[in-house]
Amino acid sequence: MKTYDYAYRPLLAVDCTIFGFRDGKLNLLLVRRDIEPRRGKWSLMGGFLQANESLDEAAARVLEQRTGLKEVYLEQFKAFGEVDRDEAERTISVGYYALVDQEKAQLQLSTEFAAHWVPITDVPPLIFDHNEMVAAALNRLRHRATHEPVGFELLPEKFTLTQLQSLYEAIFGTSIDAGNFRRRLRKMEYLQRLNEKDTNSSRKGAWYYRFVPEDYAHAKRNGADFLLKP
Repeated sequence: MKTYDYAYRPLLAVDCTIFGFRDGKLNLLLVRRDIEPRRGKWSLMGGFLQANESLDEAAARVLEQRTGLKEVYLEQFKAFGEVDRDEAERTISVGYYALVDQEKAQLQLSTEFAAHWVPITDVPPLIFDHNEMVAAALNRLRHRATHEPVGFELLPEKFTLTQLQSLYEAIFGTSIDAGNFRRRLRKMEYLQRLNEKDTNSSRKGAWYYRFVPEDYAHAKRNGADFLLKP
């Protein structure tokens, strides 16, 4: 039974801002839009909500269909509903951001939509209000990366402390004092040093570490706060 026949029904979409990290740069995954208006222009990954799915399910579906990526970190961060944001028809879009290991993601990317990584500092003009979405997603990521260990989603399973510092410098767009940064890291019992070194950058090598989610959950239950920022 329909009870809201008198109500206006705009279209509802989801758009995914997908972040990756490689060679010291925070990157954004874009595609070429395959429909009008603005066919062929750079765009975020997007699609319309289907009748039988939640917003989270729609975002995961769009991400998989457009990139081949599954089971990645996805978080809803803002709705975009300006009346004229889509020139074709009134459309409200719910923004999500995703964090992926770019090395692994590269192996799964679909070639159908010309998915392409660009540095966050060199994002081209995007369709509609997608540049605004990127800015809002980056602000949300910066906040979350300060207070929660979401940044580790952008790193491979094992990483060096130099790589971790480089990631945070890329996220926040600023340099970090190495001494202060590492003093904070030494207090994090959920960072486990491995019995293995990265010898690519120096003869002495740098120890590999890994983030242990179970140890973090235990530390959080005991009142430990995650605070990591420039």
